[in-house]
Amino acid sequence: MPTLVIVESPTKARTIRNFLPSGYQVEASMGHVRDLPQSASDIPANVKAEEWSRLGVNVEADFEPLYIIPEDKKKVVRELKAALKGATELILATDEDREGESISWHLLQILQPKVPTKRMVFHEITAEAIRGALSNCRDIDEKLVHAQETRRILDRLVGYTLSPLLWKKVMPRLSAGRVQSVAVKLLVNREQLRRAFRSGSYWDLKAMLFAPNQQFPSQLVSLGGRSLATGKDFDDATGQIISGRNVLLLDEAASIELTERLAGKVWTVTKQEEKPSTRKPSPPFTTSTLQQEANRKLRLSARDTMRTAQALYEQGYITYMRTDSVHLSQQAIVAARSCVESMYGSQYLSPQPRQYATKSKGAQEAHEAIRPAGESFRTPQQTGLSGRELQLYDLVWKRTVASQMADAQQTMITVQTQVEDALFRSSGKRIDFPGFFRAYVEGSDDPTAALEGQEVVLPRLAVGDHPRCDRLQPIGHETQPPARFTEASLVKMLESEGIGRPSTYASIIGTICDRGYAQLVQNTLTPTFTAFAVTALLEEHFPNLVDTSFTSKMEQTLDDISTGTVEWLPYLRSFYSGESGLDQQVKDRFSQIDPDAAKTVLLEGLGDVKVKIGRFGPYIQIGEGDSAVSASIPLDLTPADLVPEKIEVILKQKLEGPDQLGNHPETGETIFVLIGQYGPYVQLGAATTENPKPKRASLPKGMTSEQITLTKAVELLQLPRHLGEHPVSGKKVQANMGRFGPYVVHDRGKDGKDYRSLKGDDNPYTVSLERALELLSQPKVVRGASLVRSLGGHPADEQPVEIYKGKYGPYVKHGKVNVSLPKEQSPDDFTLEAAIELLATKEPAKSSAKKSTSRSTKSTSTAKTTTKTTKSAAKTTTKKATTTKTTATKEPAKSVAKKTTTTRKTKTPVELVEN
Repeated sequence: MPTLVIVESPTKARTIRNFLPSGYQVEASMGHVRDLPQSASDIPANVKAEEWSRLGVNVEADFEPLYIIPEDKKKVVRELKAALKGATELILATDEDREGESISWHLLQILQPKVPTKRMVFHEITAEAIRGALSNCRDIDEKLVHAQETRRILDRLVGYTLSPLLWKKVMPRLSAGRVQSVAVKLLVNREQLRRAFRSGSYWDLKAMLFAPNQQFPSQLVSLGGRSLATGKDFDDATGQIISGRNVLLLDEAASIELTERLAGKVWTVTKQEEKPSTRKPSPPFTTSTLQQEANRKLRLSARDTMRTAQALYEQGYITYMRTDSVHLSQQAIVAARSCVESMYGSQYLSPQPRQYATKSKGAQEAHEAIRPAGESFRTPQQTGLSGRELQLYDLVWKRTVASQMADAQQTMITVQTQVEDALFRSSGKRIDFPGFFRAYVEGSDDPTAALEGQEVVLPRLAVGDHPRCDRLQPIGHETQPPARFTEASLVKMLESEGIGRPSTYASIIGTICDRGYAQLVQNTLTPTFTAFAVTALLEEHFPNLVDTSFTSKMEQTLDDISTGTVEWLPYLRSFYSGESGLDQQVKDRFSQIDPDAAKTVLLEGLGDVKVKIGRFGPYIQIGEGDSAVSASIPLDLTPADLVPEKIEVILKQKLEGPDQLGNHPETGETIFVLIGQYGPYVQLGAATTENPKPKRASLPKGMTSEQITLTKAVELLQLPRHLGEHPVSGKKVQANMGRFGPYVVHDRGKDGKDYRSLKGDDNPYTVSLERALELLSQPKVVRGASLVRSLGGHPADEQPVEIYKGKYGPYVKHGKVNVSLPKEQSPDDFTLEAAIELLATKEPAKSSAKKSTSRSTKSTSTAKTTTKTTKSAAKTTTKKATTTKTTATKEPAKSVAKKTTTTRKTKTPVELVEN
């Protein structure tokens, strides 16, 4: 009989199977098999009447979590139980962090094994690591389980207590979170600084000098002994020079006059200075620094970075990707130094092996940095990887190898040149020995800044030399507002403040965007008006929850719980219960919060104009009652850019009617220019009862309502163009312009619409039917995935079932449901029947779900509630776990809760168990 090994994912299972002896059966739990209820339908009937059940946490019984097995995990649990029946031993091999420990604990509670059980952990999936882990198994770490559970409970209490308040006072679908709300506040604060910013203007001179065989630039730094004003000398709030700064501010006229005065004068070198500089390599990656660097260099979101890193780990290419440590094992140091010596030469090795110390607040999780897996590192070219996986592995490989390389030796060069009373400065850099620059140079958060490591060569000059001035020109500058956060800089800020944990940043940023608190535009996070309204409400009524220092202390307390230095239960009680607890705070303030005030965004400098949050998005309003005039704010107009001039344009069409461009040359109808939620557009004719939806066309990206002409409007209103009928379906083919550019579309009737973007020189106004058919015949690309085969219509709704090739391999797509093909399955011979069966594992039929619900309701009186004993499980992971079965009869749910409470010391969650 085999030993059963349980891991989280099929990919991880496939990789580990290669390194285990025969007689080991590896199965996947597909992540957590048990969790708190996500909706009211998940709550067991025997506790549904309890007030606390909506939280999923029994706050009346020592914060007992209400664990259920989600519908989509019941089949997984059945299969794991079946596999366990034939096993002689159970090994729980989930990830080594708190989350992984929690998954193992829940598996132990659900499976109730009667065979010896062990906990196996490893930092990388290699043959050596798995062999070592097998011989060093341990019991489940109760402290880690408590730490994860306390975080989960705390996050649930914050989210499920505050979110309903936001739904009622601001708008539906909003959410609040322990870390999420602080992150949103950081975005809002930065946008407020941008809004308050006043630009300053200054001028200087730039010269292009020539000395022995080389041109080099030089900048004016002082005039008449006074330093020239630069951007750092301006007050952001006034746009003026900061009081007390003794600097000279040049305007355009003065700079032009100075340029003319210095023309033809003699330039003399007055100072030449060289300073040696040493650059040390950055430490190997942690979760946070990997997210930051992947965002800067690869333009990957935190979510995509973690998804790709997870795939690399589970395939055995890198070590565990959730870690705060920069430590490298001795094996990794030897492997990295071997790479350096073989690829770059021994002169590029650091004299001694480098070891780095972790500096981030509350460092925890795994105990080694992210690095290539194994005793020897495969080069990126040796992996056979492609796409994002190759890019990210290349980043990890270079950073790890560079960490064991020699310092880069540089010389910083400064040359000062005098011409009359004007002093110019030239700065250069010479790389004397590249050291780790040969392998890796860290990116920059400033997208306009060049990467470090590039030489800026100056000619050899000596004091008294007279370089020739080839060109001298005045240059004007405007000070810039504080930059919005990128994902990289937000992650860096959250980590430096000790807010949250790097392993959660990806999901937090994703939630902020998904919930409409921020828009990701050109790699920057721009807060929305909704973010302003929610942050204002929380700051006024629940200031602690959006205070960075308070949240940082909370994070530290949660870390102390994981080490056992702080008790979890008293902490939860003090946070949530009592007169000063969160629950009572929300109840006290609920009646004090005026919904109209909560939906109003207060922005300075708008006069009588109000910004409000409505059902269909933000809008501006002037006046009250029947005389009020309102208009939607275009989605691309940010809070920092909402100034009186923009408001005047938006309100103009409401107060005076839309602008008229003229009449259409063919129909004679008036063409109007309007501004809507999605920006400016043109409209043919007025809306009437006979024609409630006149033909409209959005203006091309970058074109403003002031720039549109009658000729261009007529051209835009040609769309959509009917090109003809498709020769196969007989259905119409059209060309049109959308939010993401021009496209052609084939309307296939009940089979849906088939879209293709126009390419290169294709023009929606001139593209032919033949060209459209050519594009439609090409494989469809869906977010980086290409269509492989169409299998036919799904019998349930006749919607197409298709196979796509994505960055993680082939998958089946039906509507919004995607399911990966088994690794051993070829897309070429995959049938429609097999696809429907595979899709059924992820998209349960609504009718069966309803029947299941009704059946579970009818059988409430005989439902079984299983309680588990943590302490006994911890002591005897290799022994039988204790099971207490109680039958829920007609007694009130409250008494069930009391029974549960009496066993709290043994960690007994109420649970919905599938029998």
